[in-house]
Amino acid sequence: MSDIEIIDLTPENIANYGVCGYKNVKKHIELRRKIEWFKEYYPKGLRIKIIFLKKGGYQGMLEYIPGKYAHRPVDAEGYMFIHCVFVGFKKEFKGKGYASSLIEECIKEAKKAKMKGVTVVTRKGPFMAHNDIFLKKGFQMVDNAEPDFELLVKKFDAKSKNPKFKSSMTNSLKKYGKGLTIIRSAQCPYSEKNVNAIMETAKNKLSLKANIVDLKDSNAVQNTPCAFGTFCIIYNGEIISHHPISNTRFENIMKKKIK
Repeated sequence: MSDIEIIDLTPENIANYGVCGYKNVKKHIELRRKIEWFKEYYPKGLRIKIIFLKKGGYQGMLEYIPGKYAHRPVDAEGYMFIHCVFVGFKKEFKGKGYASSLIEECIKEAKKAKMKGVTVVTRKGPFMAHNDIFLKKGFQMVDNAEPDFELLVKKFDAKSKNPKFKSSMTNSLKKYGKGLTIIRSAQCPYSEKNVNAIMETAKNKLSLKANIVDLKDSNAVQNTPCAFGTFCIIYNGEIISHHPISNTRFENIMKKKIK
């Protein structure tokens, strides 16, 4: 094995490497849910590539899928869509160009598949890549969504129609006008342990019943009210978290909402 490898995860080997820091299939339901989701979408073009270092092990990943099946509320059919990219579980492996190498692999595959280009949602806030690495690689911002989400694209043909955020997001939010709702998808593994704790807090400390919406497929995700797509928390028609949060963070938010 060379010092640095880019490894393609498959339904056969994903359990050997894990995802997003979860490595133990028996211990982590988050990983089991992610693997089942991966197996469902792998035949549809979902791919996960990881950076594996001889002296550092698993230190980065990139996940992408044809835009038709994107797990964000976007119109991106014909494009390859990047769900997430992360490098450096340990700080010493950040800033080495590994993320750029992973993105290049995605671009190559999109060209090989004769797609229109590659697109991705970034944000200034937490839990998602910032736009800087993509801008350096020739991506351009073509749309935005509240509070700080941006849709970027690298088109292979300038004449291709731009991808865009779904215009239905505002109307989708109207369905959750009363009470507490947590929306989640197995695409994001950080939506199991903390959600259980949040539900307990809502019930026992706030006397609220949390309604859980488990998004079953890409179509359901593409019709969510939040640009993050695979997770959000809504209280009385207002999105109070656009990404997975801790139970402590949830309590602090709700203390300001319930007086």
